Amino acid sequence: MTSDRADSARAGRLSRRLTDEQDDASFPAVPEQNFQVRRITLIALLIAAIVLPFVYVAAMAYSDLRTREADATDQTLRTVRVAEEHALKVFDMNEALNARIVDLTGGLDDHGIRAREAAIHDKLRTMGGGYPQVAAVSIFGVDGALLASSRYFPSPALSIGARDDFVGIRSGNALEHVSKVMVGHVAGEQVFNMGVERKGADGGFAGVVSIALRPSYFEAFYRELLGGSNKTPMLMSLVRTDGALLAHFPRSPRAPTALAPDSPFAAAVAEGRRAGVVRMRSNLADGNLIVAFRRVGSYPVYVLCGYRTSALWTAWYRHLSVLILSMFTPSIALWCVLWLSLRRLGAEEEAWVRWQAEASMRRSVESAYRQSRKMEALGTLVGSVAHDFNNLLMILSANVQIVRRRGVGGLERELAAMERALKGGQSLTRQLLGVARKQPLRTETLSLERWLPTSRELLRASLGAKVSLVIDAGVNTWPVRVDVAELELALINVAVNARDAMVNGGRFTVRASNVVFRHEDGFPLTGEFVQLSLEDTGAGMAPEVLARAFEPLFTTKPKGAGTGLGLPQVFAFCEGSGGLAAIDSAIGAGTSVRLYLPRASSEPQALRPDEALAPENDAPQGLRILLVEDNAEVAAGTEALLQMMGHQVSCVFNADMALRLLDDARAKRASTGEPLPYDLVLSDIHMPGKLNGIDLAEAVLAHDPQLPVILVTGYAEELDRARHVNVRVLSKPFDIGLLEKLLETIQHNLAQSGADPATHAADL
Repeated sequence: MTSDRADSARAGRLSRRLTDEQDDASFPAVPEQNFQVRRITLIALLIAAIVLPFVYVAAMAYSDLRTREADATDQTLRTVRVAEEHALKVFDMNEALNARIVDLTGGLDDHGIRAREAAIHDKLRTMGGGYPQVAAVSIFGVDGALLASSRYFPSPALSIGARDDFVGIRSGNALEHVSKVMVGHVAGEQVFNMGVERKGADGGFAGVVSIALRPSYFEAFYRELLGGSNKTPMLMSLVRTDGALLAHFPRSPRAPTALAPDSPFAAAVAEGRRAGVVRMRSNLADGNLIVAFRRVGSYPVYVLCGYRTSALWTAWYRHLSVLILSMFTPSIALWCVLWLSLRRLGAEEEAWVRWQAEASMRRSVESAYRQSRKMEALGTLVGSVAHDFNNLLMILSANVQIVRRRGVGGLERELAAMERALKGGQSLTRQLLGVARKQPLRTETLSLERWLPTSRELLRASLGAKVSLVIDAGVNTWPVRVDVAELELALINVAVNARDAMVNGGRFTVRASNVVFRHEDGFPLTGEFVQLSLEDTGAGMAPEVLARAFEPLFTTKPKGAGTGLGLPQVFAFCEGSGGLAAIDSAIGAGTSVRLYLPRASSEPQALRPDEALAPENDAPQGLRILLVEDNAEVAAGTEALLQMMGHQVSCVFNADMALRLLDDARAKRASTGEPLPYDLVLSDIHMPGKLNGIDLAEAVLAHDPQLPVILVTGYAEELDRARHVNVRVLSKPFDIGLLEKLLETIQHNLAQSGADPATHAADL
């Protein structure tokens, strides 16, 4: 399928090139302008003027972003180191304080501590009272009961036996030596406890010494360390190794109590890392952070310092805006200059193309004028002669039918010769009208897949005995909407040419297939088409003959052997059907004619329209027909033939007279109530007078919409207009059998209804 389109396109280009070379032979060549090089240069400069600033800005922005990220990382590392040193001092001091309290209570059991509670209370108060981070110092017994405290004397009755830190210290869990944040039983405020185990005389567990530390103390230190403002882009946290939050700045009212267990920090702790930097989305802040962390000595505690990447990006965007403004302001001016240069170049090229087109038009005007005059003369000739010639054929056809119906004996051979002459005259007229685009087309939806096999005998008769015929109707070939008679004539014309090209015999192939043309295919048509390929194995055509193959009246056959109307009829038929014809040939390689017919939007009908009109029974009586025909001999022959069919005929010679008769009949009907004296109006279209047949049909249907009207014409223009009137139209010379079927249909409808004969015109 693709190769067929390429072959057709190549042939078309070859034909156009040969024609152009002939037209250009007597004219000087138009000088070329190298607009492409100038355009490429300007476009390259414009692209460079756009790309280079963007590359520079992108490189600078990337470098600035990386610098800011490195600065933020360095700042968090320095800050977390200071916070780690501070936390280490606090925890070391608490460790020393715990050791002193353990020494103070050495050798004492729970009863001994309670017996000396007053003295121990004073010492605890003295030891813990001087440190702002210490909220309370407490001693708990083996069962978690409070024995002594720096906050109260005497100690209240309370126990921490079920608290996690007490249970953890008793079971040897190192993590619980630093507890989670809680409201202390003794301190009465939010604290986290740092506790150590008391040993008894036997070396076993004897209780816990616990120092309650204030998270607010660490948060106040972090506030000062980060600049003393809640709007700082940095944040600080003190967390246990399990992620439990001990202190945090800046603190929000709904801050969580622990870091997410699946955070990058948690993964680093699980790996045993003591320090490092991670990027994470923290549940303590909205957004992503650059987090530096360090472990506080050997304690199960980490100090974290985070830098908000949103603050980093905000500063980066601000710097990028300044960079873009300073960089692109002069660049935009340069872009405008280059763009205006391209616009001016485009205007120059457009002016040059117009000048070139005008020069080309001047070069081709002579050839186009000659071809136009030729087609105009042919069209004028056909238009002038067709009507009179068709009338002559009508006279001959009608009289032949009259003679046959009268049963005159001994004239069969002569009548057959006259009918053959009639068919030849009709064929010649159809070819002339088709080439001049004046042939009335009776289109119908046709399935080539079913129709092509039925045309085998027709093609065999045209090809002769020496040529073999191959028909490939394809599979699922789309339906087309064409004039079947014109299609048959086109096939016959191509087949006859193929027979003449294969003097010693050969093969003629008819192949149908579906093709789809798109804009990018470079074909003159776009859409869905059925390609009907007609290929022979004959002598082929020379290039100069191929270039004129579709030209009307051009023939290479001997004088009297060809009319030069065969291939032009094929081209005119395809063009009139909405398609195109293409031809490809070479000397010794045969000829391929391709007909591209547009796909029909509807499916073909099971019955032909003429078959559907055939009545089942003969009508019981003839019709009253008003015949309108300006040619006396045509009128006489038609009238005699209609009377032989059993109809009553009233004949007038123009539409004006027919309309007066109808007006008089309508006036009489209005006064007396009598029905119209006519069952049918049969009228020619082209007649002398003010009105033609179409005007008559419009006037009849305007007053009597149920009165049947049949029009007869030989012109495509009149046929198209007549179809808009919604009446039946026959093209001259019409088939007498078809007219007889139409009349029988009207008779049949009248016989069934038994009403006014005009009431069933719609069935026509």
